[in-house]
Amino acid sequence: MAPSPRTSSRQDATALPSMSSTFWAFMILASLLIAYCSQLAAGTCEIVTLDRDSSQPRRTIARQTARCACRKGQIAGTTRARPACVDARIIKTKQWCDMLPCLEGEGCDLLINRSGWTCTQPGGRIKTTTVGLLTNAAPQGPQE
Repeated sequence: MAPSPRTSSRQDATALPSMSSTFWAFMILASLLIAYCSQLAAGTCEIVTLDRDSSQPRRTIARQTARCACRKGQIAGTTRARPACVDARIIKTKQWCDMLPCLEGEGCDLLINRSGWTCTQPGGRIKTTTVGLLTNAAPQGPQE
């Protein structure tokens, strides 16, 4: 006599529901991990886009867009030639060199109209950075 379908002794009969719940648990954990990883830690920045234009001789124009998660009283800026959260006072007063935008060993000077700064390397090479103050935008990249 064949066994009743309700009292089946097959091993895979109970594996299907647990596999299904395991699958969904995995999917939920994976989606939470993806959501968590797309969040920036407080006080950090990341470069979203970077454009370089070398069409002019001896000059490269670079534009970058950064995404920052700054703490209260901070705003997106540049420290050591990288996007960073800086004191909002620096941006409001346009004292760009206070955020230490140049690499170590370079000298920082404000442009005359305070629209940006220059970083002068020991060999004499000058990198000029102008600031495009747009809504939720960081300073643009260096122009060499």
